[in-house]
Amino acid sequence: MPSGADILSDRTSDDLGLRGSNQSGMRDHNERLVLSLVRQQGGLAKSDIARITGLSAQTVSVIMRALEQDGLLLRGEPLRGRIGQPSVPMFLNPEGAFFVGLKIGRRSADLTLVDFMGRVRASKRLVYRYPAPSAVVDFVAQSLPEIIATLSPPERARVSGMGVAMPFQLWSWVQLIGAPKADMEAWRHVDIQAELAAVTRLPVYVQNDATSACGAELVFGTGDRPKDFMYFYFGYFVGGGLVLNGQLFLGRSGNAAGVGPMPVPGRDGKMDRLISAASMSTLAAAMEAAGESSDHLFQQHEHWNVSPQILSDWLDQAANGLAWAALTAASLLEIEAVMIDGWMPTEIRAEITRRTHAALHALDLDGIDPPAIREGSLGAQARALGAAAIPLSQRYLIDQNAAGRES
Repeated sequence: MPSGADILSDRTSDDLGLRGSNQSGMRDHNERLVLSLVRQQGGLAKSDIARITGLSAQTVSVIMRALEQDGLLLRGEPLRGRIGQPSVPMFLNPEGAFFVGLKIGRRSADLTLVDFMGRVRASKRLVYRYPAPSAVVDFVAQSLPEIIATLSPPERARVSGMGVAMPFQLWSWVQLIGAPKADMEAWRHVDIQAELAAVTRLPVYVQNDATSACGAELVFGTGDRPKDFMYFYFGYFVGGGLVLNGQLFLGRSGNAAGVGPMPVPGRDGKMDRLISAASMSTLAAAMEAAGESSDHLFQQHEHWNVSPQILSDWLDQAANGLAWAALTAASLLEIEAVMIDGWMPTEIRAEITRRTHAALHALDLDGIDPPAIREGSLGAQARALGAAAIPLSQRYLIDQNAAGRES
């Protein structure tokens, strides 16, 4: 029986419609600037963009005409009632470009197709006890043709790349996730970026999973987003991201704001790590010790069936850890806000946000301007959306820091 990789290799990139799109190439800086402004502020007229950017009206007109011809911008209805010619706002075209996001988690993988606005068009999910490189590649090979087939032939030509959001150094978590050492060691030697590029025929970019979730909040998130914020994401392990001056901060190795090892006080008063205090794996371990199955936590995110006392104890423990981590971050960086999101029911996210706020304000805040503690807006989809946001940022936005490494 052929593997998924064999199945996809039998279908050329032309069969899938993933080649031949001029608009999928790199845009120049001014085009990226215009697209970024329209994404951030909604419909903008040429005069608005010229005023904001300082570019000449003629330059803006040329840029917007090119973006409209490439299908990336759409004309809105003229705004009448002003002196002179009616103002015509331009909007992002949802069908202007499409992106594939792959989230590789410790208990599941998600393959997601999103449009230019970040709306999910199709998705596939694989649940496993532990991740293995061959299983992930086969999953992509089998599922990508199915989700691409949901697009029309012209739309398939606008698929611009794949982003991969995954934990770095998966092999170092053998004992914590209870996986066979040989399978986890395979991650040390595999070039997952190259393997996925070979079977998808797409540019592939790789980024840390929690950093990608933070990037999704920055690119696709709803509501007001502060210029500087720390981001915590609850998955099997807690992870984080950092936004400074409106840009995703990756650090030297791409693992900046990897908050798991941050020292925080534990229940016994001794120093512990945030990964032990605020990970879903810690909740799962408490449930299993009490004779409760925890499998459903990782299979779906809409509802948790957890004994109230076990859940409340974990929420207090996690909130205390986040509060100390937030205090540390605020002391060093003067962040405006802390955003909390994760693979969890929305009511649980709201409660942990509330408890973290209370725990932070119970600490000694002398000399500290405490950050606002806020909920994220993307929830369980944040990592997969963040993966899709990597090629979007690389090709169409001015924030180069948001890009992964291209194959």
